[in-house]
Amino acid sequence: MPLYDFTCLDCNQRFDIFLSYAEYGTRPIACPHCKSSHVRRRLPRVRVARTDDDRIESMAGDLSNPDALEGLEKDPRAMGRLMRQMGNELGEEIPPEFGEVVDRLEKGQSPEQIEKDLPDLAGEGLGDE
Repeated sequence: MPLYDFTCLDCNQRFDIFLSYAEYGTRPIACPHCKSSHVRRRLPRVRVARTDDDRIESMAGDLSNPDALEGLEKDPRAMGRLMRQMGNELGEEIPPEFGEVVDRLEKGQSPEQIEKDLPDLAGEGLGDE
């Protein structure tokens, strides 16, 4: 049975109701909080499924302008925003360690200071060339 979102127009509470397709539009709906029938259906957000190629193409469009990358190495906040955008655009779960690095960059901490504070973050042998 589908789950439908409603808002009570009297008490402003949100609630969900399971209704079969046959019940929808025929069964009276009452707010479980105040019992009012003065309710309105909430439409859920629409999510658009995108392929990985679409996501990467979208990021490439933002990054194809050389001016967009200029000075990035000198601006930790901009670097953090870019890293967060890339993570969001790819739709992947960001590991907690990466999230901490991004948070620190967005607060303005330099990559050198982050590396100094978190020496074990890269793991053994990474970055030692």
